[in-house]
Amino acid sequence: MSNINEKNQGPRWYVAHTYTGYENKVKDSIEKIVENRGLGHLIYDIKVPAVREPVLDEGGNPVLDKNGEEKIVETKLFPSYVFVKMTMNDESWHVVRNITGVTGFVGPGSEPTPLTDAEIEMFNVEVPSDEFKYNLGDRIKVISGIFEGYSGTIQEISEDKKSMTILASTERRDISIMVETKDVALAD
Repeated sequence: MSNINEKNQGPRWYVAHTYTGYENKVKDSIEKIVENRGLGHLIYDIKVPAVREPVLDEGGNPVLDKNGEEKIVETKLFPSYVFVKMTMNDESWHVVRNITGVTGFVGPGSEPTPLTDAEIEMFNVEVPSDEFKYNLGDRIKVISGIFEGYSGTIQEISEDKKSMTILASTERRDISIMVETKDVALAD
């Protein structure tokens, strides 16, 4: 891969293909190598896009575990793929490519191809920080998704700002629900 250094485009999002079920292991391995080798200047972020949703029964009510808490299931949006924001050069390519579980990069032949801005937006990989307008304690309403019509107070915001936990009021009691940021709006 001697021509990778010549095609360096600065920090871009690339997609690494993995064995099924290895996505989180690959993410953890890359993060450890970045920390141990001091490669934070080459590899900036690693994502395994997933959705966390409560398990619902036939009536649409949340299923509770034996401790009385909602059961949550995590579903990977792109099984067998890990998104990596990195400056592509020989060193960063070799680090990611040689992680156990990685089969290669997405692109023609063995040529890693960065995601376009349209793909980054479509896959919701990166939420621009200037567009994020929510804070803990804000009153919001859910405008789409399975919890559409609920409203509540923000209790927790995910690190990537793609989801949040809100305390929603129902007829019987207040419940914590996890919603995606794209499905909410500030309440009037």
